[in-house]
Amino acid sequence: MKPAGGPAQTSDPQASVFERDFLPGSPTGVRNLCYRLLFHHDTPAERNFDLALIATIVTSVVVVLLDSEPSIKARWHQALLVAEWVFTVLFTIEYCLRLWAVRRPLRYATSFFGVIDLLAILPSYLSLLVAGSQYLLVIRVLRLLRIFRVLKLVQYSSEAGVLIGALVRSRRKIAVFVCTVVTIVVIFGALMYVIEGPAHGFTSIPTGMYWAVVTMGTVGFGDISPGTPFGRFITSILILIGYSIIAVPTGIYTAELASTLRPKRRHVRCDGCALTDHEQGALYCRHCGHSLPADDASH
Repeated sequence: MKPAGGPAQTSDPQASVFERDFLPGSPTGVRNLCYRLLFHHDTPAERNFDLALIATIVTSVVVVLLDSEPSIKARWHQALLVAEWVFTVLFTIEYCLRLWAVRRPLRYATSFFGVIDLLAILPSYLSLLVAGSQYLLVIRVLRLLRIFRVLKLVQYSSEAGVLIGALVRSRRKIAVFVCTVVTIVVIFGALMYVIEGPAHGFTSIPTGMYWAVVTMGTVGFGDISPGTPFGRFITSILILIGYSIIAVPTGIYTAELASTLRPKRRHVRCDGCALTDHEQGALYCRHCGHSLPADDASH
């Protein structure tokens, strides 16, 4: 018996990993055809549409980049502006069709790809109110993430999951490191404000903190620099501190990643030699060859 709210929620066996939760709004008809064209890539027509969409996205980003170049803009601005709005209208129509084709439009609109699709068209309309905001259209390049499903590269998402998982597991250590860095930045920023003062560009403690971040990161823009011997001494200390801690987050993340990639071990006590560390799935002790217990929990 179907629920009173409408048709039963069934999964679409042909849906991709990214859109498997977005069911078609209609099982037949033009709406279903539109759904398959926009969300699937199995038939030649569906794949050709996706490839054409990717080519259009790349072209629209190139148009924005060219329009930011003064020499090209001076000569071709009107043509580039027309092309930019043509792409915006096409992407707007496509976005509306995606919302119309799925069963739950709000769910798609708030999904990752739905938000990216919306952000890909908003800057053009925003430029009618705020001049220059149309250059934010380069965010359309994020839509190229669809190439993973078009070219059957979804398996790479599992590799990305390993990297993200290692980052999540090391978040507490990294948070402690960031707090330490912020503390150092505040202290040295205040010190330089007191030592150097506005006469050498340190007009406030936040300005001193900006200088501390640049110095500790060993970037050294040179827009603010100490003018007193004591200030230069403090700068030297901060540079050495920066060199000593700059590799800390990398080491933390690398250690966590190495732990993730390291083959799992089987920890069970061998009755022959008492060795407890063995290869995952090992049936015999690697040291003495004695048969290992089958039930780890009993030892």
